Amino acid sequence: MLCSSRLASLRAQATIFRHSKTLVSAPDSPSLTELSDYKEERIDNFKLSELISKQHWRDLRSIVNRTSPEKFLQFLFESEAFDAETTLRYFRWSAKEFNVCYSVEFHCRILHLLATAKRYAEIRSLIDLFVKSRDESVSLVLHSIVSTSRSARRISCAVIVDMLVLGYVKNSKFDFAVEAFERAGDYGFRLSKFSCNPLLNALVKQSRIENAEAVYKEMIRRRVSLDLITFNIMINGLCKAGRLQKAGDVMEDMKAWGVLPSVVSYNTLIDGHCKLGKAGKLYKADALLKEMILKNVHPNEVTFNIMIDGYCKDRDILSAMRLFKEMKDRPDLVPNVITYNSLINGLCQQGKLDEALSLRDEMSGMNLKPNVATNNALINGFCKRGMVKEARQLFDSIIEQGLCPNVISYNTLIDAYHKSGEMEEALKLHGLMSLDKNVCPDNVSTYNCLISGLCAEGNKKRVSEILDQMAEKGVRADHITYNILISALCKKGESKKAIKLLNEMVDVGLKPRHLTYNILIDAFCGEGKLDAAFNMKTRMEKAGRRANVVTYNVLIKVLCKKGKLEEANRLLNEMLEKGMIPNQITYEIIRRKWLSGVLFQILMGISIAESEKR
Repeated sequence: MLCSSRLASLRAQATIFRHSKTLVSAPDSPSLTELSDYKEERIDNFKLSELISKQHWRDLRSIVNRTSPEKFLQFLFESEAFDAETTLRYFRWSAKEFNVCYSVEFHCRILHLLATAKRYAEIRSLIDLFVKSRDESVSLVLHSIVSTSRSARRISCAVIVDMLVLGYVKNSKFDFAVEAFERAGDYGFRLSKFSCNPLLNALVKQSRIENAEAVYKEMIRRRVSLDLITFNIMINGLCKAGRLQKAGDVMEDMKAWGVLPSVVSYNTLIDGHCKLGKAGKLYKADALLKEMILKNVHPNEVTFNIMIDGYCKDRDILSAMRLFKEMKDRPDLVPNVITYNSLINGLCQQGKLDEALSLRDEMSGMNLKPNVATNNALINGFCKRGMVKEARQLFDSIIEQGLCPNVISYNTLIDAYHKSGEMEEALKLHGLMSLDKNVCPDNVSTYNCLISGLCAEGNKKRVSEILDQMAEKGVRADHITYNILISALCKKGESKKAIKLLNEMVDVGLKPRHLTYNILIDAFCGEGKLDAAFNMKTRMEKAGRRANVVTYNVLIKVLCKKGKLEEANRLLNEMLEKGMIPNQITYEIIRRKWLSGVLFQILMGISIAESEKR
């Protein structure tokens, strides 16, 4: 039994149990005071701490059993004799040992102890476990963080909330993360870039650009320390969403914050403009390239590859070759496989097969091994020239080169066979594809090629077999599949069966597109069923598909053929009132059918105005 002088020398004592039985310690564990019934048991805090730190769990369990895990934890919190590590160790052990689900408040008190002790790794670990296993409301969690803190722990609150946001992001609980970010501002906590940047990045990856923009603007408002990573994430997200003007504004924000755009910043923005090359954005990409050179930001291989690929896709092969030459002239840059593949593909798309083959040879001379993408581009080039035999030879050589053909390799050649009317060869190649372990033969695009070719041949039986094969292998028909089948039925004058397919399409959850409706409208017009054609236009609009220029052209043309010029005029007026710009086909229909001279003049006026805009 501990004497009174020994008790007086202890740093702290605590009353934790009442009405206890006598406790007997294990031989090697710290001795405990024996107490008789209905007396207070006073325990040496140092020895109690030793029990926990040395993991004498059996002895500790006998103590905890006389109260409850929660009360014992409360005792540890209230006593100043136990450090954060000891309390955390008990917290983890007791939660597992007694299967206790500690309250949010207890979690927050532990977090405050750890924050005060600057045990940040343990904070992250505890928050990660809490977030992963619990879906407590963000409001409750933040309220508990604040209510369990002391005035001196205001800084610890901000640290905990910062790591909480990061914990939500790491566990893919993005709605919780956004709410925690917003509520942190309500409490006046200033978060760091270490939680905000991962949140921004996650939102961009999830294509939640509206949320990302809101977080970004709030970061600026709260004066969070933004860095290059912050700005690059936002530029990337806005470019992905096609909001190039706003992405450019973020570049301006960088300058205001004293952050210099990097080669990644420029590459991302240039890539965004190149992807919209058909909308006439490539001149802006070129201007950005000149700007970065002017500002001493050195373009790298990625920069040139983006620009070259952009020009190739915009069918501006001359500009692509100009940049290619400039790239080769730079001592610090060397064209790579991606560079050559973009150019070879661009040349093949324009039918310049000889130049593409020459580049492939140049590529090999630079010890750059052509890959599957290189060969796919050339196979496509041969197919475009109608050189299917040569395309097949190149396809066979892929395997000889130790490469594996991919879905694109097979589909390009299958499509070429279909277009040249060699459906037996196409089906044989599909059979070979089924045996190739490196590709998945059960993709809808391959089946669409086969169905299209068989429909063109009028081979109903084989089409039916292919559709059965798709169903058997769980390959779902897509919009293209239905459009091919609907078009085939319409060409054979079986519009009623085509309507059934349209209804089936809706039933399986596919929303018909403009092309689907226009195929049917054109078919009805061809059959002289004007009422059915206009009814289909109405159905199309009720389904949320606004009639487009193609729709109007089909209807105007048939009305003109029928001599119903007034109705054609009315439809043309409707088209103009809805803000649609007539195309060349519209002008040809009107010119040939001598529609009202005034209306033709109006159309010519529109044409001139559009030309001036361009």
